[in-house]
Amino acid sequence: MLDSCKLKSACNLPFICNKKINTAGTSNAEVPLADPGMYQLDITLRRGQSLAARDRGGTSDPYVKFKIGGKEVFRSKIIHKNLNPVWEEKACILVDHLREPLYIKVFDYDFGLQDDFMGSAFLDLTQLELNRPTDVTLTLKDPHYPDHDLGIILLSVILTPKEGESRDVTMLMRKSWKRSSKFQTQSLRLSDLHRKSHLWRGIVSITLIEGRDLKAMDSNGLSDPYVKFRLGHQKYKSKIMPKTLNPQWREQFDFHLYEERGGIIDITAWDKDAGKRDDFIGRCQVDLSALSREQTHKLELQLEEGEGHLVLLVTLTASATVSISDLSVNSLEDQKEREEILKRYSPLRIFHNLKDVGFLQVKVIRAEGLMAADVTGKSDPFCVVELNNDRLLTHTVYKNLNPEWNKVFTFNIKDIHSVLEVTVYDEDRDRSADFLGKVAIPLLSIQNGEQKAYVLKNKQLTGPTKGVIYLEIDVIFNAVKASLRTLIPKEQKYIEEENRLSKQLLLRNFIRMKRCVMVLVNAAYYVNSCFDWDSPPRSLAAFVLFLFVVWNFELYMIPLVLLLLLTWNYFLIISGKDNRQRDTVVEDMLEDEEEEDDKDDKDSEKKGFINKIYAIQEVCVSVQNILDEVASFGERIKNTFNWTVPFLSWLAIVALCVFTVILYCIPLRYIVLVWGINKFTKKLRSPYAIDNNELLDFLSRVPSDVQVVQYQELKPDPSHSPYKRKKNNLG
Repeated sequence: MLDSCKLKSACNLPFICNKKINTAGTSNAEVPLADPGMYQLDITLRRGQSLAARDRGGTSDPYVKFKIGGKEVFRSKIIHKNLNPVWEEKACILVDHLREPLYIKVFDYDFGLQDDFMGSAFLDLTQLELNRPTDVTLTLKDPHYPDHDLGIILLSVILTPKEGESRDVTMLMRKSWKRSSKFQTQSLRLSDLHRKSHLWRGIVSITLIEGRDLKAMDSNGLSDPYVKFRLGHQKYKSKIMPKTLNPQWREQFDFHLYEERGGIIDITAWDKDAGKRDDFIGRCQVDLSALSREQTHKLELQLEEGEGHLVLLVTLTASATVSISDLSVNSLEDQKEREEILKRYSPLRIFHNLKDVGFLQVKVIRAEGLMAADVTGKSDPFCVVELNNDRLLTHTVYKNLNPEWNKVFTFNIKDIHSVLEVTVYDEDRDRSADFLGKVAIPLLSIQNGEQKAYVLKNKQLTGPTKGVIYLEIDVIFNAVKASLRTLIPKEQKYIEEENRLSKQLLLRNFIRMKRCVMVLVNAAYYVNSCFDWDSPPRSLAAFVLFLFVVWNFELYMIPLVLLLLLTWNYFLIISGKDNRQRDTVVEDMLEDEEEEDDKDDKDSEKKGFINKIYAIQEVCVSVQNILDEVASFGERIKNTFNWTVPFLSWLAIVALCVFTVILYCIPLRYIVLVWGINKFTKKLRSPYAIDNNELLDFLSRVPSDVQVVQYQELKPDPSHSPYKRKKNNLG
């Protein structure tokens, strides 16, 4: 396997070698004896001249693909509206032999449509002199129209033999990549993952409105329909609507649009059946190439292989700010770019694109002391950075437990309450990638511009694993936009494997719900003890308070009391009498669950109570999820008043102040009248609006006790400090 340090020094192109290295050479013919077995081809894509116009305005948006043996090994950036583009991009490519020429193809990028072909050319690698830089001018041709003048492409190339290097580097195109946990298993080929890491060119927003006259699949003449969407590797699943042939979903899903995708969204409708396989209702497709962008399209689609229609709203919009770059290319360190970003999210631009809440920049610098996943005592680590459904990844650093990636990732923030997930994997030959560690960082907990060492955690994020990762993160956002977005439904993640039944998880959720219920029970006992005069001073005080409140009660006092409770807890915190306690019960349950999962992995032959539960798994999983939802609801309310997330608690204070003033100044009948008029006319004013409950949407952003434990930052071991280690080495 090629050592990364050796490769970097050979290429002398740290950014491109890290990001663009590909392998090629698919011929099965035997390599001649004179062939050293591996070559390194360094290419600089200079510019294009007099390229063909493919757009109506007489220009093109050209980009270039390099292929060897039918496989794409490099793709350039897009130069918009230019027939004489300047790229100055470098690529470092490894080839098995020189018989396959380098195939250069130029395309005109079209958003949401099939890209237009602008010409192609071949570079015969056998004609290149070894170890000598060569300037190459290639004339572009179209095989169907050989007489057309399509312009030229200018390259600089140098070919060097890599004698004695292992052919194992070709495994990069054959690897599979797998993220597995007890509740989610996902397997992808590494080539698919590389395609995932390509930056998307736009967003496809789909609103599933309703179904009409669907096919009855149950004996009662009805169905329990739900819908699945698929665009490439992206998948979503709607909620289940019980006992209806005319379901009203009102759900929204966002897909990334990649230029290599066919632009076809596959849609299937299913009937949910408990305890047996779901029934197929019908299918349909949406061809995105037929839809204009920046416009909402209402589609009524007939279900094939079934009955009925689905009603959708589909909108294609331009891509958000998402990029990968080398550490030397840093948006926020460029003063002009930084000012543009700050201006973009300034308080003066509150109502400009409400979905664009903020800007996130993540510097993935390095990791230290990683777990050795290979038999050689080394690992081949790469890093995956995720924000909601946005996923990007670094290159792989081979045979290294202290890798340096030095990559900068930028994301567009749609919800300031999102959690940044950074996961480190070991790339393995002919096997699934091994999990090395993970951190989850809420955006609101980030301290801008600070390079920090984050202790890597296990898959469940409940305890430490070996190694630390060094990150530097910056978040810029508009607080008003972020507050408004808090009151709408959260973005759903790509469809995942459904949770399987776990005895420990079921027990944990039951205990969590029991603790929430016990709070109410204890409150009821406390009130009843006042009536029983168990403590005369307390009962007397309660009696006086009761008379005073009832005699003077006004509706505005309800939000006022909640406001006072939030304020009281705030002053307790700033005075040092913090009543927030680390939930050791939940943490212990999470650790027990992890141990139980490990035990299940090692000993799959154990039988008993859990096997009996699997017989009614569907029902038990539903109970398990309901317990989790109920417990999380109670914990979120508690954590709002405990100032677990200060931004949300301040937002609650503002809302309660507004409600208190409204209830104090405006008679109740007028408030109810406005509320009723809004409810009755909502469907008339906006027939396809998605129903939501602002209070529940707000609470969905507050972390539960389980999430508080998972997002908790662990203290790094001082021995991991690079400065201390250097000092020790000098000593």
